[in-house]
Amino acid sequence: MEASFEFEAEIRPKAGTGAARRLRREKRIPAVLYGAGETPVMLSLAQSQVDRNLKQEAVFSHILTLNLPGSGGVQAVLKEVHRHPSKELVIHMDFQRIKADEEVRVHVPLHFLGEQTSVGVKKGGVVLHNLTEVEVTCLPHLLPEYIEADLTNLDLGETLHLGDLVVAKGVHIVELAHEGGAAVPVVTIQPPTTAAPEAAEAGEEGEEED
Repeated sequence: MEASFEFEAEIRPKAGTGAARRLRREKRIPAVLYGAGETPVMLSLAQSQVDRNLKQEAVFSHILTLNLPGSGGVQAVLKEVHRHPSKELVIHMDFQRIKADEEVRVHVPLHFLGEQTSVGVKKGGVVLHNLTEVEVTCLPHLLPEYIEADLTNLDLGETLHLGDLVVAKGVHIVELAHEGGAAVPVVTIQPPTTAAPEAAEAGEEGEEED
């Protein structure tokens, strides 16, 4: 069953630091909705609903519904979550309104397949993740929940690159449009670390001298 996310939103009449602090004392999160050529709207969301939805990774790569008073459900994507620098608190959220015929630009998480059963790991290798998400552009109905990165056949010292990822037709990885983007490393199987032979030999020689 595919995930769906809704946020019950209220219109926020005042901007500014003081107003935002008052909202947070009331267990509400200030937010803004912009895009699709419409005037930005200041909102507030219930902290409990925000916390519940943000527990799921998929909220960042889904079309969301913002239920606004008098406007019904507005389709949007979550563009950014601002958190307190030293506390586990959300202090602001940015949403982008979408149109069905306009592409969206969203960060999508990577799901790694065959990580523990890959050729290199079976030989004692260690998986090094260089990326955990990629930015894509696509029409809203094509937005993937995640992109798979298959490590099954990756051997010791080998790297899976951005150009190796398989995405659905109509979904484009932004970085691939840049020079060298296809060569960006996604994940590498590092050989197991062992003591350098020279160091071991030096230790043995030192013992003989003693």
